Amino acid sequence: MRRREFIRAGTLSGIVAGTGALGVSADPLSALVAAPGRRTSNDSVRLNSNENPLGISPAAKDAVIEAITVANRYPSDQQAALVTKLAAAHEVSENQIVVGTGSAEVLQMVVQAYAAPRAKLVMADPTYEAVTNYQRTEAYELIKVPLTTNYEHDLDRMREAAESSGHPALVYLCNPNNPTATITPSAAIDEWIADAPEHVFFLSDEAYIEYVEDQRMWSSLPWIHKKRNIVVVKTFSKIYGMAGLRLGYGIAHPDTAARLTDFASRNNANQIAIAAAGASFRDDELITKSREVNRQSREMTEATLDELGLERMPTQANFLMHRISGDLATYRNRMADAGFLVGRDFPPKLDWNRLSFGLPEDMGRFCDTLRDFRKKGWI
Repeated sequence: MRRREFIRAGTLSGIVAGTGALGVSADPLSALVAAPGRRTSNDSVRLNSNENPLGISPAAKDAVIEAITVANRYPSDQQAALVTKLAAAHEVSENQIVVGTGSAEVLQMVVQAYAAPRAKLVMADPTYEAVTNYQRTEAYELIKVPLTTNYEHDLDRMREAAESSGHPALVYLCNPNNPTATITPSAAIDEWIADAPEHVFFLSDEAYIEYVEDQRMWSSLPWIHKKRNIVVVKTFSKIYGMAGLRLGYGIAHPDTAARLTDFASRNNANQIAIAAAGASFRDDELITKSREVNRQSREMTEATLDELGLERMPTQANFLMHRISGDLATYRNRMADAGFLVGRDFPPKLDWNRLSFGLPEDMGRFCDTLRDFRKKGWI
């Protein structure tokens, strides 16, 4: 019996039967890897975490099945093979890649590696909050700089904050920004990186770059060949649909990568995530389909918001922010009652909701729900 057939016939049948989570299935492994999980156990649609509703690619599903057979082995060999693949694709050496359990661990590595007495952490407000969480136990002076009126990073004010004292500074640039889904033109970022002193370190978070259609934005990756004071962070969570499998990576100068590795947990990437990532990386069919589904859902949502006169921010990602009327918690609760999980608080934008794009059929129902809310005077 072939290895995959053995797993299908026996091992996972026992797992599924033991948990009772998936019910009776003629092919329990298919049930395990087929559903994209866009709904919760109470049948609510997930529109609150910027996930890819399509799920992982067919190639990744097959890779997951194969990887189960080596789940009893430490993943060092498989991780090394993935690093080789990533390095070749990005045209860097293998010692310039740092792997993490999602991009979040790479962000944590950077925050910890560059912490120092009187060091500054300079970031936009609002932006992705994980970096703020990681700095709480470190000796940073946290400096939050409000976005511009165009919802871009205020690079002039951030630069002044980072460079004025001469102390070490870590600058976090999430582009496209989360939670606003807006971009900061890359030419302006490049200008700063080119002129920045060595005590200013750039943490460039490009989690959503595969969704970007605006030609004013491009990757900061070329700088790693010239500068030691930058790391570019990538993730498999978004366009590749692997948010639950947890795998991301950073790309940096070899000296910088070595410094970050000292702050990585050992064997941090598991066999299943490594296999899925290797199979799905630069999968043109998955990327094209993800972008197209996202475009359809985005256009439908934008049209409905415009129809209802609800202000929205421009988006270059798989989510957007729109203004609401009334209390944000009340709005979320009403959406939950209607079967949709949306947003969370992103101070200071407490009269705005962050909405992730689901499948077009789900967004059609969401748009109808918005119209119903308007009839009831709730938005």
